[in-house]
Amino acid sequence: MTDRIHEFLRDRRARGLDDGPCLVVDLDVVRDNYSAFASALPDTRVFYAVKANPAAEVLELLAKLGSCFDAASVVEIQQALDAGATPDRISYGNTIKKERDIARAFALGIRLFAVDCEAEVEKIARVAPGSRVFCRILCDGEGAEWPLSRKFGCAPDMAPRVLETAHRLGLTAYGISFHVGSQQRNPRMWDGALKSASSIFRELAERGIFLSMVNLGGGFPTKYLKNVPAVKAYGQAIFRSLRKHFGNRIPETIIEPGRGMVGNAGVIEAEVVLVSKKADTDAMRWVFLDIGKFNGLAETMDEMIRYPIRTEFDGDETAPCIIAGPTCDSVDVLYEKEPYALPISLEIGSKVLIEGTGAYTTTYSAVGFNGFPPLKSFVI
Repeated sequence: MTDRIHEFLRDRRARGLDDGPCLVVDLDVVRDNYSAFASALPDTRVFYAVKANPAAEVLELLAKLGSCFDAASVVEIQQALDAGATPDRISYGNTIKKERDIARAFALGIRLFAVDCEAEVEKIARVAPGSRVFCRILCDGEGAEWPLSRKFGCAPDMAPRVLETAHRLGLTAYGISFHVGSQQRNPRMWDGALKSASSIFRELAERGIFLSMVNLGGGFPTKYLKNVPAVKAYGQAIFRSLRKHFGNRIPETIIEPGRGMVGNAGVIEAEVVLVSKKADTDAMRWVFLDIGKFNGLAETMDEMIRYPIRTEFDGDETAPCIIAGPTCDSVDVLYEKEPYALPISLEIGSKVLIEGTGAYTTTYSAVGFNGFPPLKSFVI
């Protein structure tokens, strides 16, 4: 929470505009975060993960600061271009792409694509000839609050074959990528993935294919209820691992921060709709907010992300409660397995501030997440 956000919310209430939950993002925090990444890993290019928060103001600021962009769809590519990025500063980082979308990206000037299988390589070779590709490898995500260990990537021993196929089809086998899991609080977790990457570099070099780049992915955390190491600690740990596994031949590196870039820049103001119990003998209160899983707090799924919640009654006696959203859907419960302590004096109409919500909130609450269009519906 910053003074600028406090002032904005006070002014909004004074003008009678607080008619529902809203997210406020402070660009000064985003600017500071970018500077921290650039300083912590000075020889590494920053590719901001657009999906974290694609607000035009955020993208325009980052483009002016010199950031590159990791896009998950053609829509996100266009958003980055509209913000002022040139095509050479954009990566199509989704490993699952329609061939026609690859062709559209190529027509827009994109020449850097992620893959994790030979079929994806073949698509790119057909419609984006001569492009650079990097192969994503699986990473177990141990220590991350939101592991990403199954859907994206291939086994490390499969990556040489994927990249050799790219080379054979006229593409540039450019490098390796991985993701150590979102909200990764252990800076040492990059070490194992870098060890795998260096082995792949060596194996392909023996075949006459020389890789150039390691994409270190995202995973850089923002502070929620638990403290997290500073970005500098991640930079130091990653550089040590690069030296350990690549020696004096450190490859080009890029990072893809999303949550770490914008998470702590945003605060959601919401309102208590109801405080109730399910039985007279029930000791547990239910606190219903006017925002829930379907309005932007999807990352409370399985209670993986526990946001700090501030109230005007902070300092009063607290008691554990179940926090839920406003929709008529039984899964719209934010925190129940581990009840959340809130002030007993909290009442209907009270405002709450949900901190650390600058990333993965607005996009989860809209049909625009990743830029994909909504499912078509027909009524007959």
